[in-house]
Amino acid sequence: MDATTATGTAPLAAGGPVEESTVVGMVMQEPVAAETKLKMKVMVAVDESEGSFYALRWTLDHLLRRSSPALAADGDEVEMITLVHVQQPFQHYAFPAGPGGAAFYAASSVVESVRKAQEENSALILSRALHMCKESMVKAETLILIGDPKDMICQATEQMHTDLLVVGSRGLGKIKRAFLGSGSDYCAHHAKCPILIVKPPKEASKQ
Repeated sequence: MDATTATGTAPLAAGGPVEESTVVGMVMQEPVAAETKLKMKVMVAVDESEGSFYALRWTLDHLLRRSSPALAADGDEVEMITLVHVQQPFQHYAFPAGPGGAAFYAASSVVESVRKAQEENSALILSRALHMCKESMVKAETLILIGDPKDMICQATEQMHTDLLVVGSRGLGKIKRAFLGSGSDYCAHHAKCPILIVKPPKEASKQ
């Protein structure tokens, strides 16, 4: 089935004002049955950008129902969101040749220091995302991957049988997008599930 794209303007919060600069694009590989909506496996990609956290906030406010003791008592399945963060692998870069003409590599202590910093950064990002989910009374699980973010996210959606992938848009200009592309564009073409791309207001995308 050919992928279709729908775009529109979405409110920032339920019952709140409409933010004209917020555009939500959705690429559907397959139609999602209405009766399965409450049991969808939703994955949200988060990184250090404010755009990814805006996408998470939009998802919590508009796509996910709140979990509560009352719902659990009624026997309804409590919805859970998967928060995925991908660490870029640290390369063992060779530094320019010294007086002897031989290049040298970063010391193991430097490599370990960088990896530790990456782990701490991932923990901070996921901690913030989990706090947002907790405030919205939505259960969440976390997933940390190492590799190219675009490839790893697409692989994760396939392996976990995700029903919907939500990613933020960093709002690259036309020239930068032409040369560099974007993670959201890549996922839109390669993910094996529907993908929702949330574009933040101009103020958030500049941070």
